[in-house]
Amino acid sequence: MANYFLIQLAGIIVLGIGGQWLAWRLQLPSILMLLILGIAAGPVSGSIDPDALMGEMLSPFISIALAIILFEGGLSLRIADLVRSRKVVLRLLTWGVLITWTVSTAAAWILLDLEPEMAILLGSILVVTGPTVILPLLIHVRPQGRASPILKWEGILNDPIGAILSVLIFQAILAASFSEAAMMIELSIAKAIIIGGGIGILAAEVLVEMLRRFWIPDFLQEVFSLMVVVAAFSASDWFQPESGLLAATIMGISLANQNRVNVREIVEFKENLRIILISLLFIILVARSPRSYAEYINSESLAFLAVLMLIARPVAAWLCTKGSGLSWKERLFISWMAPRGIVAAAISSIFAIELSERGVAQAESLAPYTFIMIAGTVAVYGLSAPTLARHLGLSKPNPQGVVIAGAHPWAREMAFALQKEGFNVLLVDTNQMEIQEAFRSGLPTYHGSILSESIFEEVELGGFGHLLALTPNDKANSLAALHFAEAFGRAEVYQLPPEMEAYRGRDASSPKHLRGRLLFNPQATYSGLSSQFRAGARLMTVAFTESFKFHPSKGLFHKSNVPLFHITPEGNLQPFTSDFQPVPLPKSKIISLVIGREGT
Repeated sequence: MANYFLIQLAGIIVLGIGGQWLAWRLQLPSILMLLILGIAAGPVSGSIDPDALMGEMLSPFISIALAIILFEGGLSLRIADLVRSRKVVLRLLTWGVLITWTVSTAAAWILLDLEPEMAILLGSILVVTGPTVILPLLIHVRPQGRASPILKWEGILNDPIGAILSVLIFQAILAASFSEAAMMIELSIAKAIIIGGGIGILAAEVLVEMLRRFWIPDFLQEVFSLMVVVAAFSASDWFQPESGLLAATIMGISLANQNRVNVREIVEFKENLRIILISLLFIILVARSPRSYAEYINSESLAFLAVLMLIARPVAAWLCTKGSGLSWKERLFISWMAPRGIVAAAISSIFAIELSERGVAQAESLAPYTFIMIAGTVAVYGLSAPTLARHLGLSKPNPQGVVIAGAHPWAREMAFALQKEGFNVLLVDTNQMEIQEAFRSGLPTYHGSILSESIFEEVELGGFGHLLALTPNDKANSLAALHFAEAFGRAEVYQLPPEMEAYRGRDASSPKHLRGRLLFNPQATYSGLSSQFRAGARLMTVAFTESFKFHPSKGLFHKSNVPLFHITPEGNLQPFTSDFQPVPLPKSKIISLVIGREGT
C-alpha cells in the first residue's frame, strides 16, 4: 500500500513538472497541457486518486498553496503599472464582477435549469479567473501594451474577491431568512476587508522590519517569508473564513511596492515555488474529477459555456474599458481572456459536499458544471489567445528582437547589421553622447541603466527575445544577463567574455550561473573587439544558396573571419557562443567580423 501511495505522489510530481516541460517543447500553454495530463491520469485511467492519497489534508493543502500563489502574484504587481489603468482595473473588479455574476446567474437559471439559489451560487463561483490560469497564459502569449498588466492585476485581485463573494453567497443560502442573509453578507464583507487587508499589511511590515534590522540570515530569508505568508493566511482565515487569500495578496503587494529592503531573492524563490504549486494543483484537482462529470456535457452546458465566453466576458470587459484610452485591439484581447481555474474548482467541490449533506437540491451538479467551465475556458482560451494576440499585433510567437547593452561605435555597427536583416534592436546606455549618436543614426535607444527596474516598466519589450551585453564592464554585463534572464530565459541572454577569462584561456573568472552565455569566442572581449574594429575590421553578411553544402572537416571560417550571428532559414537569430556553434544551412545567413584587408 505504501508503494501505491508513493507511486501516485511521484506521478503527480512527474506529470506536473513534466507537463510544464512538454508544453515548452511543443510551444503550447502549460495550463492546457496540465489539463490534458490531469484528465488522462484521473477520469480516463484512474491511476491517480488525490482524495485517497491525501484524505482530509487535501483541502488545507490546496488552500495554503493558493495563498502562496496569490502572495507571489502580489509580489509581481507594481503600483506604477496601475497608474495609467487603475480605472479599468477597478471597474473590472467591481462592475466587471457584477456583470459576469448577473449574466452567468441568468444563464445558469435558464439554460441549466438550476434553482435560483444554486444559479446565484454557480454564478458567484464563476466570476473568479485567478493567477493560476492567467499568469501561465500571459507568460506564453507575452502580449504587448497595457493589456498584460491589466489582466494580471484583475486575475490576481479577483481571486480573493471572488472567493469571498462565493463564500458569502453560500452562507446566505444556509441562512434562515433574507434579512439575516443580507445582514450577514454586509458584516462579512466588512470583516474580510478589514481583517484580511490589515493582517496582510501587518505581516508585510513585520517581515520588512526584520529584514531591515538583519534579524533574518540570508539563507533563511526565502523560507522565513514563506512561513510568514502561511501564518498570515491562517490567522486571517481563522478570524474570517476566506479572508486569508486577501491577506496573502495584500502582503505580496505591500512587499513589492516598498523601497526599504531588497526582496529580489524572495521574489525569485516564490516564482519557482509558484510553478511547482500550479503544476501540482492542476494535476490534483483535474485528476480528482470523476468520470460521471462527462454526463453533464450536453447542449445545455455547452450553451452555458458559450454565454460565459461570448456574452458575459465581452460585455463586462468592453463596458469596463470604455473611455480608457486602450486601443480596440487591446480591448478585444481583454474581452477574450477569462479562463477559470483552481479557486473555482476547489470552492465548488467544498460547497457541493456540504450542500449535499444538508439535502439541498441540485447540489451534486455544482462541481461538474464548474469543472466543465474550467476545462472549456482553459482549452478555448489556451488554444486561441496566442493566435488572436498575433493577429491583433499584440505579440509575436517567437520574439527575435535584440536588446543591446552598450551604444559605443561597434555596438552600433552590430545593431545596424541586425536591423538590416529585419530584427528589432534597442540600444541601452547611460552615456548620453553615445545614445545621442545612436539616435541620430536612426537606431532605437533607451537612455538609462540596463540594470534598472524601470526599463521593464518604461520600455515595451514584448517583441524582444535576446540580450547582448556588450559594455566594457564585465560585472555590469554579468548583472545585465541575470537581470534579463527572467524575461528572456537564461538561454537567450549573452555577454562578452570577461577579460580575465580571455587572459587565462578558460572559464575561470565567474561561475556560469552568475553570468550569461559567452559570445563569439574566448578572445572576443570588449578590448579585443575594440582593437579589431580600430584596425579596420568590418561586419559582413553572407547568404547561403540551395547549392551550399557544409563540410565540418573543412570548416567555414578562418582567423580573419570570425562568425558572430547565424540567421536560420526561418528567420531566427542564433548568436555564436563558446558553447554553441551553429551549422549553416541553405537559405541561412551568417553575420561575421572580417579582419584585416578583407574588412577594408
